[in-house]
Amino acid sequence: MAGTVESRLAELGLALPAVVPPLASYQPAVQSGAYVYTSGQLPMVDGKLAVTGKVGAEVTPDEAKELAKTCALNALAAVKSVAGDLDRIKRVVKVVGFVASASDFTGQPAVINGASELLGAVLGDKGVHARSAVGVTVLPLDAPVEVEVQVELVEA
Repeated sequence: MAGTVESRLAELGLALPAVVPPLASYQPAVQSGAYVYTSGQLPMVDGKLAVTGKVGAEVTPDEAKELAKTCALNALAAVKSVAGDLDRIKRVVKVVGFVASASDFTGQPAVINGASELLGAVLGDKGVHARSAVGVTVLPLDAPVEVEVQVELVEA
């Protein structure tokens, strides 16, 4: 039976995807004490990137914001894979977003708002977090956006 968080996802018309398999030698998420740290999550859907390129060139900021939401959904799936239940999330502590940016693009915070807004919509006050939004030259597979999340869990 789906818990409160997954019910909220369904209310928003979203479904938790399968965990994206690692592209190299790492785990999608690890738990240390009460914290789960995700690896950087790309906007993969059904095993592939729908869009590639730089934000502000081949990818619009609005497209990239939607891709950041996908990254956040993939991060929630990775959290569930180690926590067992998304209702164990006490709070999202930190989000780090990377935006593959054209040289003159400076709207990284607005792009990563896609991830932040999704976490807030799904988790309410538990989704409020500290954040960094960083512009980079290139990301794996030429992805436009990558997001990693740190969450604190309540005891099982």
